[in-house]
This record gives sequence, C-alpha cells and structure tokens, in this order.
Amino acid sequence: MNRHPILFVSHGAPDVLLKPGATVRLWETLGDRLPRPRAILVVSAHWAAREPTVSTTATPETIHDFGGFAPALYEMAYPAPGAPALAGRVRELITGAGLPCAETPARGLDHGAWIPLKAMYPAADIPVVQLAIQPCEGPDWHRQLGAALRPLRDEGVLILASGAVTHNFDWLTWGRNGQPVPQAAAFADWVGEALARDDRPALLDYRRAAPHGAGAHPTEEHLLPLFAALGAAEPGEKPLRLTPEYTYSGLAMDAYLWQDASPAPFTPAPAQQ
Repeated sequence: MNRHPILFVSHGAPDVLLKPGATVRLWETLGDRLPRPRAILVVSAHWAAREPTVSTTATPETIHDFGGFAPALYEMAYPAPGAPALAGRVRELITGAGLPCAETPARGLDHGAWIPLKAMYPAADIPVVQLAIQPCEGPDWHRQLGAALRPLRDEGVLILASGAVTHNFDWLTWGRNGQPVPQAAAFADWVGEALARDDRPALLDYRRAAPHGAGAHPTEEHLLPLFAALGAAEPGEKPLRLTPEYTYSGLAMDAYLWQDASPAPFTPAPAQQ
C-alpha cells in the first residue's frame, strides 16, 4: 500500500457550503482525486481538551457548533460511521510516543470536521475519528503529536487537519468577499514560503517570525492543526500549496497537501479565466 497523503484545510466560516465557490470545488476535487482512505482521522480546531483525546463512538453525531447562520445549515448532517478500532490505534501511537491520551465515547463531528468532509466525501461512507487539540500547549506540542501519528499514513488513513491559515475576525468583511486584506495575504504567503522550505524552526516561532504573526491568530487554536499535519510529514517533505480564495477578505482558505512520492500525485487544475 502506498503512503497516504496528509491534508490541511482552512475550513472557513460554516456557511461556505451554502454558497459554494472555489474552496468547495477544491474540496470536491480532492475527494475525487486523492487515494481513497480506509478511514479518516480529523484534527479539528473546534475540539479542545486538556490532553489529546480520541473519540471512540461508532456513530458520531453531527455537531452544529455555531450560531447565527441560515436554517439550511442546521438541517445538514454527515452520518459517517465512527471507527473505534482506529481510535484505539491512535491512542496506542500517542501513548507509545510518551504523550498522554484519553478517550471519550460521546464526541461527534464538529463543523471543522464535517464541513470539508461533506464536500470531499458526500456519501459519508468512510469511517471518521476525531482527535482533540490542546491550545494551552502550543505549536511544538502539536508537531510532536503529529509525528506520533505518522505511521497511520502507511495504514490507509487520511490525516485531515482542519483549521485556518488566518483567523482574525477584525480582518473580516462579513457579508461580502473581496480582495484580501494586506495583513492576511502577507501572513498566508509567509506560511506558504516557510512550508515550501520546510523551515520548521521559523514556523514554530511564527508569532515572532512572520509578518502579522500574532495578528493573524489572536488565539492559536485554528493554526495548531497545521502543526499536527507538519509533524505527521517526514522532515524535508514539502507540501503542495492550494490557494482557492479568500472569504470575507480576511480568511485565507489555503490548503496544504503532503503527498510524499505518490505514483499519481495530485496537481491543481488550471485557474479558471
């Protein structure tokens, strides 16, 4: 079996599914063209716990963990099965790396998980497990957490990290899209360049090293899944940057795909004129 890719997505505002544009088209294309996983492990910015915690439920509910959007969004569901055996494997890998790991049978899929998955795999027929992040621990902790999960790539599991490249609500133009605010574009481009160099020290110190580093993330939880993805990648393995659009001018919807030496690598479609 070939080594499975790792994917980081910026999941954006929940209503991205109600007005599908370039981001949703990208997710659909990724779902169509990436190797089909036997299961998916999601590391989402929207589940935080004191220590790494894995969901063991066999029937995860769809969590509508947001407010103020159109009723149609609350009617959506993503009835994918869980994967208790994979949850056990995740816990085994994390504890084997010397990190703590708890489990819970009651956690469903938050919107950081089901929003992109609904576009990628609309049949909801691939088992999904979620793993909680630890916002109090910072980037290097999550790099270590991702490194512990690296063997899953050789076991047919898609590691899907879901967060945001930029996440400052003061930068948003709610209700309309447009040209990116300069701060968002500067930070997103810096992240892309640092990942292209696999410059892990700079990335781990992004709050000081990057332009508008602290401004792009007043709180860190939405960037921490990116460090889990980075850790799951081999040192020196560089991702493909996919840049569909900015939503509300301040949310860079960038995705990053680590695909090792896949015999049929994903390549982006030409830009539409």
